[in-house]
Amino acid sequence: MKYKILITPLLFVALLQKVNAQTKYEISSPDQSLKVNVILKDKQLFYQVSRNGAEVLNTSTLGLVSTDADFSKNLSLLSVSKSETVKDTYTLKNAKRLINNYAASKRVIHLENGDKKKLDLIFQVSNDGIAFRYYFPDRDTKTSKLSAEKTSFHFFKSSKAWMQPMSVAKTGWESTNPSYEEYYKKEINVGTPAPTDAGWVYPALFNYKDTWLLVSETGLDGNYCATRLKQNSPDGNYEVGFPDQREAFTGQNVNPESTLPWYTPWRIIAIGSLKTVTESTLGTDLAYPAKSNINPDQFQLGKASWSWIILKDNSIKYDVQKKYIDFAADMKWEFCLIDVNWDTTIGFPKMQELADYAKSKNVGLILWYNSAGAWNTVKYTPKNKLNVRESRLQEFAMLQKMGIKGIKVDFFGGDGQSMIKYYLEIFEDAAKFGLSVNCHGATLPRGWQRTYPNLVTMESIKGMEFITFEQENANEEPAHATTIPFTRNVFDPMDFTPMSLNKLPNINLKTTSTFELALPILFHSGIQHLAETPEGMAKVPAFVKSFLQEFPASWTDTKLIDGYPGKFVVMARKAGNKWYIGGINGENTAKEVSFDSAKFGKKAKLIVDGKEDQSFVQSELNTDTKTNVNMKPYGGFVLVVE
Repeated sequence: MKYKILITPLLFVALLQKVNAQTKYEISSPDQSLKVNVILKDKQLFYQVSRNGAEVLNTSTLGLVSTDADFSKNLSLLSVSKSETVKDTYTLKNAKRLINNYAASKRVIHLENGDKKKLDLIFQVSNDGIAFRYYFPDRDTKTSKLSAEKTSFHFFKSSKAWMQPMSVAKTGWESTNPSYEEYYKKEINVGTPAPTDAGWVYPALFNYKDTWLLVSETGLDGNYCATRLKQNSPDGNYEVGFPDQREAFTGQNVNPESTLPWYTPWRIIAIGSLKTVTESTLGTDLAYPAKSNINPDQFQLGKASWSWIILKDNSIKYDVQKKYIDFAADMKWEFCLIDVNWDTTIGFPKMQELADYAKSKNVGLILWYNSAGAWNTVKYTPKNKLNVRESRLQEFAMLQKMGIKGIKVDFFGGDGQSMIKYYLEIFEDAAKFGLSVNCHGATLPRGWQRTYPNLVTMESIKGMEFITFEQENANEEPAHATTIPFTRNVFDPMDFTPMSLNKLPNINLKTTSTFELALPILFHSGIQHLAETPEGMAKVPAFVKSFLQEFPASWTDTKLIDGYPGKFVVMARKAGNKWYIGGINGENTAKEVSFDSAKFGKKAKLIVDGKEDQSFVQSELNTDTKTNVNMKPYGGFVLVVE
């Protein structure tokens, strides 16, 4: 018997609704604690994130817009890959952990727009967070240019945020902004507009109920600009924004452009407890591996003496720098940094003498450079040596011949694609001549230390130099220093240049000396440029000097013991058979912390603040029992366990 199928108006509406209904695809972390739902609804793409079955990120948008194609709407699904496990193990000396293991579930959503142009969305979900990026799989020698990215992070209204405002391009001293040198706004309501239309920088930290989320990006190569979060976030929905059009290398582009195929950087969100987020390595897990032509073992990490931080421009003289080389040698530190105008105040012949003298003392020299370029009006020299490749290579060859170990390059002032290319060209060219690189007045590294092992550190923070300039920065230091271990310094090395153990000229330090002594533990940097002077070091007890002489160059593991952004932090880092535990109190009331030190070792030495200002007390501890430490207001402690 044959049957006729009658499509009534009601049945037609039902079928149409099914066609227009959302299609959902799930990606779960290996331990099933995190889950992402990617949704195609009304031909637009969205995603949601849940943790332990509860939604922690509201429905957020996805998509890109180029000058000749729109991938934010009118999208059709071509196919979706099955979930597969991706794994990676890598060694990274310039990180919170030496051996890093990454495992994630991966799915690829293959799409096309109304013009039949293709776009892939790649999601990877690990136990500590999510990562996603876009890929244009078509092949085309014509340059494609992006005008907007529609990615957003939609937080629930009750969430709180710790976010650093992006400074407006071409503002600040000598118009050198942006340099990622603003104070974090702490525990603000989501949806609070940024102070200016420049928006917010990464990493941005959020808290929703018992879940913490840290938003950033990584895997940034020369094919994209660095991005930020836009100024306005209605209903807590933060959109990705491109840089100001003034943030370019001389005469070149800002927004992303490339031939096809083309990968965008990873958008990453570390998710979990505050401990999980702070210990996460997602920012390097998704970064590109080390360049095959760069040998990581060629570049030494360590500590450096540095006169300029306290003594400023007048200290860049032959005799003073020789004294600071002796200081580094006495402290068993690996480097001495010689800052601005060395080419004129010391000169190349005398600098060769200093390099030879430093070598005889087993100390390597690092020399300062001005990034130069039309964006840069700073008068400090050497200038106009690095921005043209031919002169850059000549300069690097000369430095290598002199025996110089590294360069510090300052005043970049931009996140445009062309400026990002400039950074990467400096890193790669410097590596060919055995030179380490430190950048100041700079963007966030975004995992570059994995790809370029000669990149030892970058400033990208309002650091110690600002404390030496103005009292208001000293007043802010306790809250600032207890915020950045949970934000700026989670994934990337940070050249805060910490640690003044004595009085500063014309500045009343709010922090105690042991607070300052703990900072090199809490702040990770491939080279720690320490602010203390030879005269200041002569005033500290022998056990403090001994601690700083034996202080490790790099870490094998990191654990967050306790803390809360802007209030206090207690963190443990391992080197060899010792754990170095640092704690600081960001508030003006005494605070007691208690933790199990037995799991770190059997013998321990504790350094705390003494009764007098700028004084220290050391004691030996029995780690069989719970360790209780009372931190003074704006105080701290250091515990070494073996």
